[in-house]
Amino acid sequence: MKKKVFSIVSLSTVLWINAQEKDSLNQKKIEEVVITGQYMQQSINKSIYKVEVIDAQQIKNMAVTTAAEVLNQNLNILIEPDSGNGDSRASIMGLGGSYTKVLIDNIPVVGDQGMGNQIDLSKINVNNIERIEIVKGAMGVEYGNNAVAGVINIITKKNYTQKVTALLSLQEETVGKDYDWYKKGNGRHIQALNLGFRLSNNWSLTADINHNDFQGYEGDLNGYKYFNLSNDKKRGYEWLPKDQLTGNAAIRYSKNNTSFFYKVNFLTEDINFRDPRITDYPLGGGERTFISQDRDYFTKRWIHQFNIQTKLGSRINYQGDFSYQIQERKYQDYIYDVPNRQTLSTDEKKVYYDTKVFYSRGMFSNFLDNEKINFQLGYELDNTSGFAGSSTFEFNNNGKNIEQSIFNYANFLSAEWRIDEKFSLRPGVRLALSNKFDSQYNYSLTARYNTTSRSDVRVVFGSSNRFPTYEELYTSVVDNNHDIRGNENLKPETGYSFGLFYDYSMPAVNNWKVNVSLSGMFLDVQDRIENVIVSNEPLKYTFLNINNYRSLLFGGGLTVKKDNFSLNAGVSVMGISQELISGTVVSPDDYNFYAEANLGANYTLDKTKTLFALYYKYTGVRKQFTQKFDQNPSAAPEYILGEVGDFNMLNFTLTQPFFNNHLELSLGIKNIFDVSSVRNTISSGGAHNAGADIQNLFYGRSYFARLNYNF
Repeated sequence: MKKKVFSIVSLSTVLWINAQEKDSLNQKKIEEVVITGQYMQQSINKSIYKVEVIDAQQIKNMAVTTAAEVLNQNLNILIEPDSGNGDSRASIMGLGGSYTKVLIDNIPVVGDQGMGNQIDLSKINVNNIERIEIVKGAMGVEYGNNAVAGVINIITKKNYTQKVTALLSLQEETVGKDYDWYKKGNGRHIQALNLGFRLSNNWSLTADINHNDFQGYEGDLNGYKYFNLSNDKKRGYEWLPKDQLTGNAAIRYSKNNTSFFYKVNFLTEDINFRDPRITDYPLGGGERTFISQDRDYFTKRWIHQFNIQTKLGSRINYQGDFSYQIQERKYQDYIYDVPNRQTLSTDEKKVYYDTKVFYSRGMFSNFLDNEKINFQLGYELDNTSGFAGSSTFEFNNNGKNIEQSIFNYANFLSAEWRIDEKFSLRPGVRLALSNKFDSQYNYSLTARYNTTSRSDVRVVFGSSNRFPTYEELYTSVVDNNHDIRGNENLKPETGYSFGLFYDYSMPAVNNWKVNVSLSGMFLDVQDRIENVIVSNEPLKYTFLNINNYRSLLFGGGLTVKKDNFSLNAGVSVMGISQELISGTVVSPDDYNFYAEANLGANYTLDKTKTLFALYYKYTGVRKQFTQKFDQNPSAAPEYILGEVGDFNMLNFTLTQPFFNNHLELSLGIKNIFDVSSVRNTISSGGAHNAGADIQNLFYGRSYFARLNYNF
C-alpha cells in the first residue's frame, strides 16, 4: 500500500530530472576535484594517489537504483549478494567486504559489525550522490584498519547553484520477467524527491527522500504462496524482498577560508525471508495444516555528521569530522500457514545486531606555508559498542549474546614534498592503539613524477590491517554435530600493497581527446584468519591466524571524447595466490589468473538531445584452490582447484528530454544477456566447508522506465 500511495503522489505531481544548465556547469567543476587521500580538496590530475571517479552524470546514465549497482561496473570490484540476509558487499581484488573501507563524505559508515567494513552497499541511496571516489590498495595510514584492499568514498550532494531546486523522480523496473505494479506488486518501484535551497551566498540547505521497494526475485523458487505436499523446498525467493526508505538533510556554510556542514541520514529497511521448507502442523480436533517458519528483518540507521574546514591562525589548515552513528537490526520469527496463507503466531522482535559509534577525525596541514613541502598531522578515534544476538550466527551460539565495546585511537603523520616541478613524494606513518588489540603500525610511501607535460607516473606503497570480526572472536557453538569456537586471542591480519600507475593525455586532433592509462598492483595479506580443524577426535574447529593471500593485477584504460561522444574502456588481468593450511597439509600457492574488461559509451544527438548510453562488463573464469569436502571428518584433507564461471553484463539506456530539459524520459534494459547465477566450486566459507555449486549474482534481464521532472 505504501508503494502505491507513494507512486500515485509522484505521478500526480509529475516526475523528476536532471539537466539544469547552471547545475551542470557546477557538476563539471566538481568532477575535476577529489578528496580521498588528499590534504585538501584538489584537482584529480594533481592527486598523488590514483583515484577513480564515478560522477553523478554517469550514475544517472546507468539508471541504477543502489550504490551496489554502480560499483559492479568497475573493474576488479564484484558485488556479492547474500541470499540469507539480503545484504550486498563489495569484493575488491578478490578480498571480501571486511577488507574494504566504505566511507560517506570521508567518514566510515556504520554497519552491523562495526565501522566502515562489511557494509551493505544496497543500503546507500544513489539519488543524492555527487560522485564516488575509489582508491585500490592498502590505505592504512590515511584510513586505518580494514582498508586493506581499498577505499570507497561516497561524496553526497550538499549545495546547488540555483536559489531553489526541486527534482522529482519515479522509476519502475521489472525484476527478471516479474512485474505487476497494480495487482501483485512484483518488480522494483522507486520514488525520490531532492530539494535544494540557496539561502544566500554563504548558506545552503538540501534534503532528499528515496523509497526503493524491491519485491524480490523468485528465480528457481516459486514465491511465498507456493505449496507442495512433497516438501520440494521450492517455496520462497532467491533474492529476498526488501523495502527501503532513506532520507538526508544538510545545512552548509561557506565564507572565505571557513566552511562547515551538518548532515543527518536516516534509513529504515524491511527484509522478508520465506523458509523453503514446510512441516506438518496439528491444529487439534484431527485437523492439520502445513507451516513454514519465516523471519522478517528490520533495520534502522541514523548517521549524524559535522564537518568543518578552516584556518587556524593565518596559515594552518584544519579539517575536522565528528559523527555519531547507530544501526540496529532486529528480527521477528513467525509461523505461517502456507495452504491457508495466514500467520498463526508471531514472536516478539529480537535484536540481531546493534551498533553504536562515536567517531572523530581531525587533520592539520600547511604548517610551513611553503609551496614545496607540506606536513599533515592527524588523529582518528572511534568508540564502537556492539551487540550480536545469539541467533546471529549460523548455529545459534548456544543462546549466548555478544556485547562488546572497542575503543581505537590513532595518530598519523605524512609529509608531501614537491622536490621540483615534476617530482612529488609523500611518506606517511600511523600508530593505532586499541583497548582490545596490540598496537598497529602502518606505513606508506607515494611518489608522483610528471614524465612530460601530458603524462605522469605514480608509485604507491601502503600497508593496512584488518581487525577480527565478532564471529571470529566470540562464536561458541557446541552440540552433537558441531564444535566451533571463536578465538579471543586472534591478532589483526596485516597487509600491504605496491602499485605503479601511468597516465598519458594525447594531443587533441580535430577535437578528439584521448587518454591512456596503465597500471600494475601487488597485494599481500599475512596472518589471514581461517576456521580450521584443531582436533579430529572429537571434531573441533576454531579460528587461527595461519593463512596468506597474494594478488597480482595488471590493467589498462582508454578514454575517448569528442563533442557529444564519450567512450571509456578498460581491461585487467588478475592473479590470486592463496595458501590454505589444515593440520600438516598445505594447499598449493600457485597464481591463478583471470581477465576482466569493461566499456561505457555515451552519445547525444545534437538536434533532439537524445542520449544513448551503453555499459558492458566481462568477468572471466576465476580459479582458486579450496579444500575438498569429505563426509568423513577424520579423512585427510585434500585441496582441489575450484572455479567460478565467467559472465557478461550489458546495459542500455535511452534518455529523451522535453520542455527545455524540465521533463525527461528514460527507457532501458539491464543485464541484456540474462545472467542470474554462475557455477561456483570455490568454498566461500571456512576451509572445512564445501563451496556452493551455484552463486547468485544478478536476477536476470530487466526493463525499466524512469520519469524525471525539474521544477
